[in-house]
Amino acid sequence: MTKEINKKLIPIAIIVAGVLIAGAVVFVNQGKSAPTEAQPGTLSAEEAGEKAINFINKNLLPEGMIASLVNIIEESGMYKIQLKIEDEEFPSYITKDGKLLFPEEGVNLDSSLTQEVMKSDRPDVKLFVMSYCPYGLQAQKMFLPVYDLLKDKADMGIYFVNYIMHEKEEIDENLRQYCIQKEEKEKYYSYLNCFVKNGNFEECLNGADIDKNKMDSCISQTDETYKVTELYNDKSTWLNGYYPKFDVQKDLNDKYGVGGSPTIVINDSVIVQNQQYCPEGDIKCTVIPDFERTPEKFKEVICQTFNAPPSECSQNLSEESFSPGFGLDIGSSSEGSCE
Repeated sequence: MTKEINKKLIPIAIIVAGVLIAGAVVFVNQGKSAPTEAQPGTLSAEEAGEKAINFINKNLLPEGMIASLVNIIEESGMYKIQLKIEDEEFPSYITKDGKLLFPEEGVNLDSSLTQEVMKSDRPDVKLFVMSYCPYGLQAQKMFLPVYDLLKDKADMGIYFVNYIMHEKEEIDENLRQYCIQKEEKEKYYSYLNCFVKNGNFEECLNGADIDKNKMDSCISQTDETYKVTELYNDKSTWLNGYYPKFDVQKDLNDKYGVGGSPTIVINDSVIVQNQQYCPEGDIKCTVIPDFERTPEKFKEVICQTFNAPPSECSQNLSEESFSPGFGLDIGSSSEGSCE
């Protein structure tokens, strides 16, 4: 998968990520003046260099493009780094504690975003899921506390992947949730808070006081408009012969290159942990290598996309991720998906 890359942005994104995971600068060319001996507790130059370059090549560059370290020297109380990608070399400066990078001006290495997401006064946040995907449910449990905190400051919503992997019950649940959002959005999140706990949709419909007549009418109309049941019954239309189509939000799936559950989109940029997971085509993609599916981390990422972050962004949420699937147990995996 080959992607066009703005070479002016490459050195910043790469070196920032490298420093974040290496914790020190790197040195390979013994023919030049070497950095002074590392302070206790820091990685050796060799260890840091190996970690940084391995991370860069594994996570940040498209297939066929390799980064290498040309040289590091001590200069003006900092380290000067010479990085090479293809035929281009990029000089940058980094402080000895590995915290500040100066390509032309200082770069804040505490930022979670290796590439800048477009900011706005009111961020648009979309979470694409399959309603019975264990990892989609995990992401929804991450999403809900952040929605409660930022719902008046950002446009946040749940959307559905345009194919089904979990039998007919997933089609039925996707339609239910789509129509509850459409007809009674103010009640949808009460329903979803219940559904992610136990998957008992009847109990959750009653608990959220959903108007079932209104919901059923919407489901019938949506099914007819997008031929949901018709496509399910015609296996010749199934994706790769295995997965029924669910075309209710196909336009948005196509726009963002959605390829699985969960997929996060903020201000029209797809958020991923690894460059190789960026959708193919001319689709904006932002890499956040340390992203974990915790409410606090999700809140932090969204708050970085405000032109002026609201006071709510200073509130702390849980830093633990929920386990995949139904229930509110605490888990550890933040990388699984249904695709």
